[in-house]
Amino acid sequence: MKKNTIIRIIITILFALILFYITIPPLHVSSPNFWLYLLWIVIIYMGSNVIEFLHIPSKIIYFGKEKKKKEFIIPIVICIVGAIIICINLINTPIFQAKSYQKRIQVKENNNFTKDLKEVDFNALPLLDKDSSQKLGDRVMGQMPELVSQFRVSDLYTQINYQNDIIRVTPLEYNDWIKYFTNRKEGVKGYITVNSVTGEAKLVKLKKGMKYLPSALFNENLYRHLRFSYPTTIFGKANFEIDNDGNPYWIVPTIHYTAVGLKKEITGVVVLDPITGKSKKYKIKDVPTWIDQVYESNLIMEQLDDWGLYKKGFFNSLFGQKEVVLTTDGYNYTVMNDDVYLYTGITSISADQATIGFVMTNLRTKETKFYKVPGALETSAMASAEGQVQQMKYTSTFPLLINLKGHPTYLVSLKDHAGLVKMYGFIDVEDYQKVVVTDAQKGIEAAANNYLTDIKREKDNKEVKEKEITIEEKVVASLDGTTWYYLKDKDGKKYKVSLKINKDKLPFLKQNDKLTIVYTEENEVTEIVNIK
Repeated sequence: MKKNTIIRIIITILFALILFYITIPPLHVSSPNFWLYLLWIVIIYMGSNVIEFLHIPSKIIYFGKEKKKKEFIIPIVICIVGAIIICINLINTPIFQAKSYQKRIQVKENNNFTKDLKEVDFNALPLLDKDSSQKLGDRVMGQMPELVSQFRVSDLYTQINYQNDIIRVTPLEYNDWIKYFTNRKEGVKGYITVNSVTGEAKLVKLKKGMKYLPSALFNENLYRHLRFSYPTTIFGKANFEIDNDGNPYWIVPTIHYTAVGLKKEITGVVVLDPITGKSKKYKIKDVPTWIDQVYESNLIMEQLDDWGLYKKGFFNSLFGQKEVVLTTDGYNYTVMNDDVYLYTGITSISADQATIGFVMTNLRTKETKFYKVPGALETSAMASAEGQVQQMKYTSTFPLLINLKGHPTYLVSLKDHAGLVKMYGFIDVEDYQKVVVTDAQKGIEAAANNYLTDIKREKDNKEVKEKEITIEEKVVASLDGTTWYYLKDKDGKKYKVSLKINKDKLPFLKQNDKLTIVYTEENEVTEIVNIK
């Protein structure tokens, strides 16, 4: 072996070790990162011909004549391997494997909504979303200046069930690399919990600090520590959870791919103690019950889309599209039976602004059920609630789906620009025009009672009359978050009409406008037939 070849190999090995330490790819042929790592090694080897470059420049100038044939072997091998990977991946795409993609997740159909979902308990309802939880967590951290200068709050905020409380939990992290060196001896001695029902935020201090974190450096970095412990395992995104005794753990999913990077599936988890660095690997069927989130939410959404797209094959998903359905744009979480569930709406591919039902997935076991409850898209419900208070410019959270007196109902929180919850909105899933918003200060149960009273009044007001009136006077008032217009006609009779009846034209009514209205015995307008 020539001297320059030995030097090239040594240089390549050194750079390969450094690159592995920095990028920590899994040593597994189904991982795209593994092949990218190999490609970089080849590039390093081909670019490390220092001696030949320094001493025989003529061979570079006259590449075609002087270069030895063996130098073409590496590029040829790269092309062959690349072609093989492309062919294998093509064979394993939905074009040829639509049935296996459709079965990535097993969905139980024909379930009963009122039987499976208990009547809502407002004392155990996760009203705070992640964004609101982050603001509360940051506020707690801001009250401790001695910590703020050294640590920051992670943006994870994993939703879990902890001792029958629904909370979000997130660790503190090193603020930067300098703070890592000045604090690494003791580690990070705390995490934050936010009660998703009451909004109570706490900083929980630990006796011993956490050393294995994503923000740590060198061998204490969470993912590097995992890689050296499990060199061939492909990892997903780590979640931070606490067990029933409040001890912190990293829950890291293990992943299996079909071919190279296709049809991702969770095979189990690695549970790592961030204080000691000790870890244990579990298969899916053996995952401890205190762990709430094993499956990644985005992966569940991806698999649900495959379930809906490929029921009748790949080409049907493009052309005939018979029975093709998709998830709606968004998801939320709820807690039942000590487990965390993801739920999202299911809509037809025609994008008709309506759902045909919704699914709920247990994020620990992946058990999934479909409920046939036709209704409005979650985004339509959000827009409807925002429309009730459009003058205040509040924004709606993604809806929570609840069982309210046996009826599927969306519940949203309406927040101001500071992220504070100002109102609660209840929207009928089947008819998103039925919406009632209430000041949050009155409490969630008062908001629910307002909604139920409004719905009951609508059902009771069956006898209505139709009449043409001419407006003499108009007064606007807001009651329990709903905007009402009080109209007086030329005959001196008074009527009231909710903004939701016609939010585009009611604000612009003026004196002498003529309306054809439908109204109840209580003179409440239920429909505006015509405006002249």
